[in-house]
Amino acid sequence: GVQPCVLADAWLDDTAWRRLWAALQERLRRRFRPVLESCRIGAAKPQPEAFARALRALGAPPPQE
Repeated sequence: GVQPCVLADAWLDDTAWRRLWAALQERLRRRFRPVLESCRIGAAKPQPEAFARALRALGAPPPQE
């Protein structure tokens, strides 16, 4: 089967728009498991570690590349 997740290049937002970002995150978390944000996992796209963390969170085997 297919198991979707969200891997976002996000940052800790201290701007006036943070409420909108928080609302979007809440909607994403309701629909997708897991939701991984670069600011929380310490890696950003296209770093291989970001994708490796997403695969581990999904329980998928590591890539062969």
